[in-house]
Amino acid sequence: MSKLYIVPTPIGNLEDMTFRAVRILKEVDLILAEDTRTSGKLLKHFEIGTHMHSHHMHNEHKTIENLISRLKAGETIALISDAGTPAISDPGFLLTRACVENKIEVECLPGATAFVPALVNSGLPNDKFVFEGFLPEKKGRQTRYLALAEETRTMILYVSPHKLVKTLAEFITYFGEDRPICVSRELSKLHEENVRGTAREVLTHFEKTAPRGEIVVVVGGKTTIKENKKQTE
Repeated sequence: MSKLYIVPTPIGNLEDMTFRAVRILKEVDLILAEDTRTSGKLLKHFEIGTHMHSHHMHNEHKTIENLISRLKAGETIALISDAGTPAISDPGFLLTRACVENKIEVECLPGATAFVPALVNSGLPNDKFVFEGFLPEKKGRQTRYLALAEETRTMILYVSPHKLVKTLAEFITYFGEDRPICVSRELSKLHEENVRGTAREVLTHFEKTAPRGEIVVVVGGKTTIKENKKQTE
């Protein structure tokens, strides 16, 4: 029976791979991988011999029609990314939408994703939050910051390590130096680190210590500054 499985993979620690994910990847007819070399190491570790095809942001528009045809013909396909849950700042949305439009069953397995542990680790309010992913590189970046400056919910962003210091400086410009922030680095890995403090304090830390690895930044909403001041009074 045709079906597209969305299968999360570990964001660092291989012990976070679920039994179900391993079983599905062994049973499907085809695995779509963001980078077959990276995923090849994962499959080898779990003794998964299923054939892989490359499926990434540069070719996903071109491959969808063929994949839909294969699914309609009765094949089962699993989509994985290099790490975490596909379609969360990774390829996956376009294929999932195409399956829904063609009435092909889609099943997303629960599993690893970086922003959830980062949010919980932060100590910032998590009853309401907004996931921003990566901010625009140039066009629209300032406009986005101006909108986020008024956001009252906790915000979650992905930031590459070589842009972290610049981004933290921009936070001070648009959010103020007292805005509470937590930078989570290398989640689930041996050198996991969570740096908490004001925007100014966190910037000072990473100006002295060069950031490395995968990074998630959690930023308190506009109202958290007043709440923090009340708690310290």
